[in-house]
Amino acid sequence: MSTHAKRERLLLADLLESAGPQAPTLCEGWRTRELAAHVVVRERRPDAAGGLLLNVLKTRLDKAMEEYGAKPYEELIQLIRTGPPKLSPYSLKQLDEVANAVEFYVHAEDVRRAQPDWSPRALDPVFSDSLWSRLEKLARLTGRRSPVGLVLRRPNGQTAVAHKGAPVVTVTGEPGELTLFCFGRQDSAAVELDGPKEAIARLTVARLGI
Repeated sequence: MSTHAKRERLLLADLLESAGPQAPTLCEGWRTRELAAHVVVRERRPDAAGGLLLNVLKTRLDKAMEEYGAKPYEELIQLIRTGPPKLSPYSLKQLDEVANAVEFYVHAEDVRRAQPDWSPRALDPVFSDSLWSRLEKLARLTGRRSPVGLVLRRPNGQTAVAHKGAPVVTVTGEPGELTLFCFGRQDSAAVELDGPKEAIARLTVARLGI
């Protein structure tokens, strides 16, 4: 069983700890404390985490975020490191890998790339392939709000259609960078965009992601 999710979890916890509770992140409006609270709520309060997708649960989500955001920062970090409780669906290794490898990778980069001295991170080929496999499945979902046709391309030529339409913009990059792009981190992803200039401009400010 792959342990990418576990590795990314521990890396995220280390990055949050090193940055401190008031460091910036790529998540608009969130500093590291809010990001840490989000990760904990998502795993430990499924009744509230649904508010990320459903407006009817938004009030419950806000209340849970406020509750966990008020906890000592060191406690939040420890809760991330130790992972979800045994009764959580995320405690199942298969689900943890599917649901969290991408989640923790993106949030780790949210912390890293918000710092002025960040540098590109080389991903091992197995993890890159795993990210690409997940991205192929999630492409249409993350690209559903794209204002233009959107095609994702790896340097090896593999492609995935994230959104049908015209004009078309092709985004080329390593799987990790394409993942960040599709999850709304267009400004921070190391990718190349090919297409009409106006279409590229619209895509770079579009609200991509789940």
